[in-house]
Amino acid sequence: MNAKFALIGDQDMALTYLAEARKHHTQAVIATHLGVSVRSISRWEARQTTPPVYVAHALQQLLPFPEPESPDGSFDFIDLFAGIGGIRKAFDGIGGRCVFTSEWDGYAQKTYAENFRDGHSIAGDITQVAAECIPDHDVLLAGFPCQPFSIAGVSKKNALGKAHGFACETQGTLFFDVARIIDTKRPRAFLLENVKNLMSHDKGRTFDVIRRTLTEELGYHIHYRVIDGAHFTPQHRERIIIVGFREPVAFDFDALPLRSKGKIKLESVLHRTDGTEPVLEWDEGRFFDHKKTRVQEKYTLTDHLWNYLQRYAEKHRAKGNGFGFGLVTPDNIARTLSARYYKDGSEILICQGKRKNPRRLTPRECARLMGFPDTFRIPVSDTRAYKQFGNSVVVDVIAHVAKLMQPMLEAETLEPELPLRYATA
Repeated sequence: MNAKFALIGDQDMALTYLAEARKHHTQAVIATHLGVSVRSISRWEARQTTPPVYVAHALQQLLPFPEPESPDGSFDFIDLFAGIGGIRKAFDGIGGRCVFTSEWDGYAQKTYAENFRDGHSIAGDITQVAAECIPDHDVLLAGFPCQPFSIAGVSKKNALGKAHGFACETQGTLFFDVARIIDTKRPRAFLLENVKNLMSHDKGRTFDVIRRTLTEELGYHIHYRVIDGAHFTPQHRERIIIVGFREPVAFDFDALPLRSKGKIKLESVLHRTDGTEPVLEWDEGRFFDHKKTRVQEKYTLTDHLWNYLQRYAEKHRAKGNGFGFGLVTPDNIARTLSARYYKDGSEILICQGKRKNPRRLTPRECARLMGFPDTFRIPVSDTRAYKQFGNSVVVDVIAHVAKLMQPMLEAETLEPELPLRYATA
């Protein structure tokens, strides 16, 4: 978010962005972009009616991207599919400077803007942003969603003897937008993150398209590894990390300082009931009752929900299935926190003894489980917060990979850049 907009309330934000957009576009262009009538734009400008708050994020996409106002870093990076900034936080930590951010979800934008106030707008839908409009950068970061690739179209072109490239194989997927930006901006390096199943999706074809696009089409040297977050936090969370460099470098995932899984326990992230839980002014007792030194009662499961989960688990046990809730104690590690955690919290339930129903993690505990510090603010509802942390990365995993990349990112001399494309037959 632009610094000059940082203190604007939600009610006035849409009007402020509208006024800024009108410096660059006609009413007709804005109306088409928003899918409304020109008359609606006129009435908003005349203050006859107020535009919905949600259009503020769409209007942001019409604004030019200003140069960042933050201090110079050792290298510049862009943050695509940014979510709430988990990957970005790791690269901030090694001295990088974020010069561009893209995230389409308005609620994630709100959390991101609350925690990273560095003078540039948050672009919305990256598919609508031309690569040429993105600032030059040294590193591209992207936790891109996994989507199926169309193999049939490629096979047909092969049969016809026609050449094809990443634009053909990946068009219609969000990975295509990563590829086109790399192709245009030629960053020194990139880091991509995705679910473990990316490697096996569609019998390995999806990952093969990604690998060939990055290496054969774009000419980068890639390294990839599935890493379990349990090495750094008390949570099983396997994700694939793909690191690529424009030139050949001595990068080695084997140098990661992996701790034994299970060494870090849940007690390290749970609210402390011994009177030592920190008082966070931005949480204001929302998650933890400091007077009674206990987690707020709203996180304890109701009798109805707890009975339902037990019946559901028993039904599947009888069928020989493994479906059910994950009841844990402070001495355990948790299952993977998912974006559906807001529904019933069943994958991670904290035992509260035999006389009390178990409870969900609070959003603050979810933040800690994902490696976010207590300074990280949570400005959205619990439901939105659970979704955001469930979709995020384990910051500590990315931070350790970033430290391995750091020497290559700060090197003053580089080998001559590789050709834009490898020759194709």
